[in-house]
Amino acid sequence: MTYRAQMTTTRFHVSRFIGAVLALVLTLAAGNVSAQGLFAPAIKVGDEVVTQFEFQQRVRLLEVLNAPGDPEEIAQQQLIDDRLRLEAARQVGAELEEGELATGKTEFAARANLTSEQFVQALAGAGVAEQTFDDFVRAGLLWRKVVRGRYGRLVDITDRDIDQVLTTSGSGDNVRVLISEIFIPTPPGQEGQAQAIASQIARITTLEGFAAAAREYSAAPSGRSGGRVNWMNVPDMPPALRQVILGLKVGEVSSPLTIPGAIALFQLRAIEEGEFKPRKVTGIDYAAYYLAGGRSEATLAEAAKLRNTVDTCDDLYGVAKGQPPSVLDRGEKALGEIPTDVAYELAKLDTNEVSTALTRSNGQTLVFLMLCKRNTEAAEGVDREELRAQLQNAKLESYGATLLEQLRAETRIVIY
Repeated sequence: MTYRAQMTTTRFHVSRFIGAVLALVLTLAAGNVSAQGLFAPAIKVGDEVVTQFEFQQRVRLLEVLNAPGDPEEIAQQQLIDDRLRLEAARQVGAELEEGELATGKTEFAARANLTSEQFVQALAGAGVAEQTFDDFVRAGLLWRKVVRGRYGRLVDITDRDIDQVLTTSGSGDNVRVLISEIFIPTPPGQEGQAQAIASQIARITTLEGFAAAAREYSAAPSGRSGGRVNWMNVPDMPPALRQVILGLKVGEVSSPLTIPGAIALFQLRAIEEGEFKPRKVTGIDYAAYYLAGGRSEATLAEAAKLRNTVDTCDDLYGVAKGQPPSVLDRGEKALGEIPTDVAYELAKLDTNEVSTALTRSNGQTLVFLMLCKRNTEAAEGVDREELRAQLQNAKLESYGATLLEQLRAETRIVIY
């Protein structure tokens, strides 16, 4: 690209960004809301500042995408992580090639069965600038380059590795596993301490040692029983976790996995052929009702009372009636589109069963999670290359999550 072309592109992006800002200012002014602090800092990540405008735009984007959980909490964490990802990319000189951003936007828009142009128009109609969408996609694409560049040579999935997975568990479509879990909370400012503990637990080689660590460190209800959970069908598990678990030997502990508000570790205790025909999950219909108060005694009592009141997910509409729409998330999603911690909890449930193991808003909101329906279809033959890619991505995601957690711990983060 020539210097003149680069300058033209830059002026276009600046012009578009300023146009979006002016539109937001006019909107705020029309509503008698002060726009004075639009460019005031919302978050500072190292030397990088996230403005109030960026924060408001990311919140709005998440609302339009109907992302589960508190949009402000998620936006805050995403923007912090994006700044860390971009700085890591800058340090190694990672850049996007011509057309990569456009391809990434097209792939993202396709999830909603829209073209990139249609998706951008829909966002604009909802008050989200295209630059906000660009920034969201760009950070993810650059981070992928960083992780692959740093760890790609360490992830070599051989035919023997694939044979081992298939020999141990077929495609995983008719296998169930017995695992133990540990969830270490990561409240703001304590991520480094949590990561250090997780790294120690990952080196445990005995069932007894993992159980002791679960009783001492795990915030999950299962911690009291040494982290042990009942048998789980592999097809019901989130894809990334599925490949992690299938890659473990009995007694082996996974690498630390970062999820919202915690670091998770899993130990495989047993694996066997399940008593069902090979199948795959095509979608999960679930409901998440949010209760203020986190895991306080009063909120847990309220959740227990609610559990005895509702029989199906539809009953939650009556419970949420008259409250803000944000207190209830309900809908069907593909397994890969559901947050990992939510998908993992859903994997433990039967239809109309409830979990209250999760929280949001730094532990201040309890998630009343209910499985409405799990849609499945018969599994076909195993695609070895697809399985190879899944194993590679799972390992790279694990490496990336650990690196991001390390960057958080090493960076001074200020929230205004």
